[in-house]
Amino acid sequence: MLLALGSLIFINFCALIIPGPDFFIVTRTAISRSRIQAIYVVLGITTAVLIWAFFALVGLNIIFEKFQWLRRIIMIAGGIYLCWLGFQMLKSAFSKKNHQQSSNVELPKSNLRFFMNGFLTNISNPKAVIYFGSVFSIFLSNPILNQMHFVMWLIIGIETFVWLSLVVFIFSFPKFKIIYQNTANWIDGISGGIFTAFGVYLISQK
Repeated sequence: MLLALGSLIFINFCALIIPGPDFFIVTRTAISRSRIQAIYVVLGITTAVLIWAFFALVGLNIIFEKFQWLRRIIMIAGGIYLCWLGFQMLKSAFSKKNHQQSSNVELPKSNLRFFMNGFLTNISNPKAVIYFGSVFSIFLSNPILNQMHFVMWLIIGIETFVWLSLVVFIFSFPKFKIIYQNTANWIDGISGGIFTAFGVYLISQK
């Protein structure tokens, strides 16, 4: 049982360390805002991950396979949101305002808004439930883990929170903030392009 759970931790960690929308929104918030605000983004992402993982455990990925139009609608909606977020960052990058004003365009000051920023960034990608469905299917067929579904779900959430919190801790060091202050337009422009690309990718998927 411990070997199986250890394998789940390893597989999920390998997925976590691959840069994606979650990683970029966390790092950008960490270097442009406070550590606390970045942690709220992490909490939002973790909440969305737990929702997708729960849906995978109850078989939503199977529903998506049977009703392709439903998955298509959700992916288009998610892609539109990521494109909108990318547009806001690009608008910030090309703004003629000073760097401090520029960095505040799409990230409001309310901690709840930072939470929602993280939540919506992750929940906008319905491919997450397909990922969790495929990962969980490997372990759900193991009779040893029949009573461990809640533990598996909890592992996913804890591992996500710990990893992204570590990212926040690293990128919130003063050195990174100084780099951001000197290159805010470039960072916002690159981040905006990445988010727009992710959004277009989701919309174009069939």
